[in-house]
Amino acid sequence: MRHKKNTVKLGRPAEARKALMMSMVGSLIEEQRIKTTLPKARLTRALAEKMVTVAKRAIASGKPEQMLLGKRKVLAVLRHRKPMLKLFDTIAPQYKDRLGGYTRITKVGRRGSDSSEMAILEWVDLAFVKKGRQAKKDVSPKDEPVTGESPKES
Repeated sequence: MRHKKNTVKLGRPAEARKALMMSMVGSLIEEQRIKTTLPKARLTRALAEKMVTVAKRAIASGKPEQMLLGKRKVLAVLRHRKPMLKLFDTIAPQYKDRLGGYTRITKVGRRGSDSSEMAILEWVDLAFVKKGRQAKKDVSPKDEPVTGESPKES
């Protein structure tokens, strides 16, 4: 019987589930927003919020040895240096006055192929950094002549 067994298995063995969560938290830290199934989003949220709390406590202590300990704890879960550094440099400092609830899950409907509930997992109140090309300056249609026509002269 499964009395008081609260582990969500996601149809995977324990090692595959841990690797999936590590990867998803790393992606959330890097991309700041991920789209996934609702059960995966719920598990990822729990782990991501724990990582932010560990980072906040390490930063708040102000001691170098506590910072190192916090980085090692986060690195033991994430297993990649780049997301760990981004967590300590940008994400955790922005949540220094927030007591919890660092992430938000927004349901976005069902996936067409298998009808799984999909959700977007994102950081709350985090300044998003746009990636890729810069947005073009808005040009109104009045400013540019249509191809083949000459601009009207007044």
